[in-house]
Amino acid sequence: MITSTGNGKIKELVRLKKSAKERAKKGVFLVEGPKMFREIPHGLCLEVYGSEAFFLTQEGAAARKKAAADGIVPETVSDAVFQYLSDTQSPQGILAVVKQLGYGLKDLTDGDCPLMVILENLQDPGNLGTILRTAEAAGVTGILLSQGCADIYNPKVTRSTMGSIFRVPFVYTDDLKGAIARLKERGVRMLAAHLDGSIGLYEASFTAPAAILIGNESRGLTEETAALADQAIRIPMSGSVESLNAAVATAVCLFEARRQRSLPAQE
Repeated sequence: MITSTGNGKIKELVRLKKSAKERAKKGVFLVEGPKMFREIPHGLCLEVYGSEAFFLTQEGAAARKKAAADGIVPETVSDAVFQYLSDTQSPQGILAVVKQLGYGLKDLTDGDCPLMVILENLQDPGNLGTILRTAEAAGVTGILLSQGCADIYNPKVTRSTMGSIFRVPFVYTDDLKGAIARLKERGVRMLAAHLDGSIGLYEASFTAPAAILIGNESRGLTEETAALADQAIRIPMSGSVESLNAAVATAVCLFEARRQRSLPAQE
C-alpha cells in the first residue's frame, strides 16, 4: 500500500492531473470515481488506484474484477494519499490512468445524416464537459474543436461528461477553416449560432447533414469562422437577456435539431 505523497507514482499522477502538456506527452488521462471507472471501455485502462476504504466496499470488489479483466492489479493507497490525489472535495475512492482516444475527421460524420458540433476557442472546462454530455443525448455524431478550446482531458471536463467522452467522437484541429471546408465537401451544412443571425432557430432546417458552430463564451465566433457558415441562426429570447451560456445555447440548438429529425417524413 502506498502511504506517502512523495511516492514516485503519486507524483506522476499529480503531474498528469495538473498538466495538459504532460497528459499529451504520455498519451493518457485520468478518470476518477466509480461511475466513470465503470464507463471505461475494455482495453483502454492502464493503471488503477483505489483508497484503502474503497477497496473494502462492494464497489471496490467490482472495480478489482473490472481491472482484472484488463490484466491490471489495482494499487491500494492510504485514504490520506487518495485525498491528496483527488480532483474533488469529496473523493470517491478510485482513480484510473486511461489511454487517450484517437479519432479522425471521418469519424465525426458517421451515419446517413450526421449532426455535428464545431467549437471555436471554448475556454471553460465545465462548458466543454456539459456540451459533450448533451451532444450524446441529442444524437450528435461528433465534435470538432479548434486548438484554442479547453483540454478535453482536463479532469473537470471528463468528470462533467459522465462517461460521454468514451462515446462521442471528437477531433482537435489547428486548421479549423480547412476542416470546415472538408466537411462542406462531404455535404455537411454549417449553421452558426450568432446573436446577429439572419434567421431564427425554429425557422432553420436541421434535417440534412449539419454542423452547429459555437464560439467563445464571451466573444462568440470569430468573424472569419462565422463567414464560413451557410447560415447564421439566432435563438429567440425574451426580456433583457443578451445571450445564453455556451453550453445552454448548444443544448437549445441540438434539441431543436433532434426534434426536427424525429418528425415523420413529409411526403
